[in-house]
Amino acid sequence: MQVPALYSPYAPALHPQHARIDQRTAQWAVHYRIGSPGLRTALIDSNIGTFAARILPDGREDVAQLLADFVLWLFGVDDGHCEDGTLGMRPGALAGELSRLLRVAQNPETPMPGALADGLRDLARRFTALGGTPAQKTRWVDSLREYYLSVVWEAEYRSAGTVPTLADYTLMRLYDGATSVVLPLLELGHGDELDPDVRDDRQVRAVAEMAFFVICWDNDLLSYDKETRSGHWVLNVITILQRQLGCSREQALALAVDQRDRVLHLFALATDALRSTAGPALRRYLDGLAAFVRGAQDWGITSARYAAGSVTFTPRLEHPSLEPLDIPVVAWWWDLVDELALAEPAAALHSVTA
Repeated sequence: MQVPALYSPYAPALHPQHARIDQRTAQWAVHYRIGSPGLRTALIDSNIGTFAARILPDGREDVAQLLADFVLWLFGVDDGHCEDGTLGMRPGALAGELSRLLRVAQNPETPMPGALADGLRDLARRFTALGGTPAQKTRWVDSLREYYLSVVWEAEYRSAGTVPTLADYTLMRLYDGATSVVLPLLELGHGDELDPDVRDDRQVRAVAEMAFFVICWDNDLLSYDKETRSGHWVLNVITILQRQLGCSREQALALAVDQRDRVLHLFALATDALRSTAGPALRRYLDGLAAFVRGAQDWGITSARYAAGSVTFTPRLEHPSLEPLDIPVVAWWWDLVDELALAEPAAALHSVTA
């Protein structure tokens, strides 16, 4: 499937110590025996450390390292337990295993055996040692809970061999992409702690969810060919749209691209508007969300995990639109058009700024 050039209004960025971060993440994966030997090798070859270095291009190296190790650990859970492991077909058993891991994140002294528990114990302790506050640690654990709940929901569909509606898929995908778990590290990576009233403000929360949507839709587009070749059960926005609308793969692709374009366009306008009146910490957080979006795109086309190197990005959107998506669970994002007095500007290149 040929994915067209995708709209991306942000400039690529990469932490100067990306090679060292990636090397240390490989060593961490070996030390903690994350996944089976075959899975571990595949994860190491995916340059996950570089992904983290793209998310925090100007952040603290030690926090970028923590993020890299954490993302590799997440893939160890997702690939080893959820997608390819036997627990991925047993929602109840998966919920139990993930609940036990959640307890380790909350309380690292919990005596749960296993490589994933050992790795998570190390991550939780480092989070605190690097200056993560109790409130940030709680948000990190709560985000893990959201991720766990969504992958158990996904496992129910996998075990039944069915697919959800577009509305349910969208809701589930906002969390099963493990995007929200990165947010506390965006703060920590710049030595910030946002006031809860700022971070949880409806407008700030909306743009964070938009970032999740774009990252996950892009991931679906970039991974579709690899997933369909695997012969396994596939849950992907292309599949969902084909099933729900009875359309061709090419028509589903065009619609999915239009959906992510419209959300990314709204995200760019809304973050620009919020940034104009934000304090330094919130500006860094908003810029971090933009770096996360672009970092996921650049990693997606360079990582051996997806082999999507033929996909390119363009800073211009041919047909910008502020028309809401016909997906009820996210339609409220377009309330920001009136709240922030957003208007269609001339197409221009946006860049991530400090």
